[in-house]
Amino acid sequence: MIRPFSYLSSAGLLAASLLVAGCANGAGPASSTGVEKPDLTVAAVPSADSAGLYIAQQRGLFAAEGLHVKIVPAGSSSTAITDQLAGRYDVTVGGYVSYILADAMHHARLRILAAGSVLRPSSQEVVVPAGSPIQSAAQLRGKSIAVNALDNIGMLLVCSVLADSGVQPSDVHFVPIPFPQMATALAAHRVDAAYLPEPFISRAEMSIGAQPLLDTDQGTTEGLPVSGYIVTQAWADKYPRTAAAFRRAIVAAQTIAGTSLAAVRHAMARFAGVSPMASALMVPPEYPQETDPTVIQHVADLMRKFGFLPQAFDVRRMLA
Repeated sequence: MIRPFSYLSSAGLLAASLLVAGCANGAGPASSTGVEKPDLTVAAVPSADSAGLYIAQQRGLFAAEGLHVKIVPAGSSSTAITDQLAGRYDVTVGGYVSYILADAMHHARLRILAAGSVLRPSSQEVVVPAGSPIQSAAQLRGKSIAVNALDNIGMLLVCSVLADSGVQPSDVHFVPIPFPQMATALAAHRVDAAYLPEPFISRAEMSIGAQPLLDTDQGTTEGLPVSGYIVTQAWADKYPRTAAAFRRAIVAAQTIAGTSLAAVRHAMARFAGVSPMASALMVPPEYPQETDPTVIQHVADLMRKFGFLPQAFDVRRMLA
C-alpha cells in the first residue's frame, strides 16, 4: 500500500532554508540574547508529531537562541504532565487532549507555547494484524483497541472515527499499551486493533505485516490539531524571554518540517531511532507555524461530545 504524501514547492523549501540559515548565523530577531534559563529539559512522545523539536535540536536552532536543550522521551502526554507539574521538565510535547483535561479538571494552569502537529491522511491510523478478519469499523464492536494511554488524543480520534461509522465508543474496549509494545501485542492477539501514529505505523507494517483499517484523518476529525508544545503558566511568567526564544526556534523548525520530508526523516532517525526503511514508508503529519485557538477549540468540543469533559472548555485560556 502506498500512503499519500506531498510537500511544498522547491521555491518554498528554498525560502525556508534561507530563513533557517539566517537563524543559525545569528541574524535577525532569532539572535536575541539574555534568556533567563538557557538549560532546558524537554519531554516528548517520540512520534513524528515531535519532529519540529528534533529538527530544532539537529539544525542548531535552539543553540542560535542561546538555549541548550536536553530531550527525553515520554511514554504519553499524561505521564509527561505529571513530571512537568513536579518541575522535572521545562517544556513537554504531546497531544492536546491530555493537557486540556489536566487544565480543565485539575487546574494545572498549562499553556500552549507553540503548535506541534495537525492530522494528515495516513499519519495516524487504526491498524490490525496480518490476516485479521476485521475489515471495517463495524466489525470492531466488542473488540479491543490498544491506545498508548486512556483519555488521550488517540482515544478521542478513535472514538470519533468509530462514531462516524455508527459504532459507539462503549461498544469497544480500550487497552493502554505503550506504542513500542503495540506491534507485539497485535501479533500475539492480545488486542484486536491498535491506534498508532508514525513512525510506529511503519514499524508495525514492517515487523508484523500490520494492515491499516481506519485512517483517523477523516470525517469529524479531518485536519484535527493533534499536539503542541506546553509549559506551565508559572514557568512562562518566570522565564518570558526563554519562552519567546524557544517558540522562535520551534517556528523555524516547523517551517523546515513542513517543506522537507528529508529533514523530518533525518531528525526522526537521529532522535527516534527510525530505520531507513521505516522512514521511507513514514507519512508525517502537518507542522503548523501558527497557534490558532479557533482550530484547537475543535479538540475541546469533541472532548465534550464524547464525555472526556463534563462541560464546555474555552482553549483560549491556555494560550501562552
